[in-house]
Amino acid sequence: MFVSTYNNNGLKDVLMVLLEKSESDVQEFKRVDDLVEITNKETGRVVGYNVFNASSIINDLTNGPVSLSEEDVAELNKLIEKAGFNVTLELQEGPNFVVGHVQTCKPVEGSDHLNVTQTEINDGKIVQIVCGAGNIAEGQKVVVAKVGAVMPDGMIIWPGELKGVKSEGMVCSARELGLPQESKGIMVLDDDRETGAEFKL
Repeated sequence: MFVSTYNNNGLKDVLMVLLEKSESDVQEFKRVDDLVEITNKETGRVVGYNVFNASSIINDLTNGPVSLSEEDVAELNKLIEKAGFNVTLELQEGPNFVVGHVQTCKPVEGSDHLNVTQTEINDGKIVQIVCGAGNIAEGQKVVVAKVGAVMPDGMIIWPGELKGVKSEGMVCSARELGLPQESKGIMVLDDDRETGAEFKL
């Protein structure tokens, strides 16, 4: 899984590929030609790449989050391999915003408002998501922003942990999706919505 975003303003024709969340003060960089590999110097893990002169490799780039095709990813992997780096980028399957079905919803121990859910998303996959909304409940159809989704305000959804409980994704409110907020809490969909279907913003 990775997130890609294009900057042709401040950075001038740079595609940023983010593999995991990382603070800038623990990053180190290695450049080979038009490719910069970014590593977390504390963990040794590769956390991203900056691709300079990106428009010479990938067509039709526009500022902001970018959805790359399989062909685009193949070109990036060729560039990474040519530079001598040892990472292979893989596309995430399915859309980033989907209709989820809350299978279970239980209080998080030690919290007065958090619940941990087991929520079905696309292809029958069940993910654990911690949610702080007061109106979340078992059986609901909801909007899930999967890990790797970029929210309308630019926030990236990464795997996280709340009160020691792992969370992979976010159950969204209308406001977080940039939609009119008609009621407090998460956006609850009609029961007949298809689980795993794309939710278009």
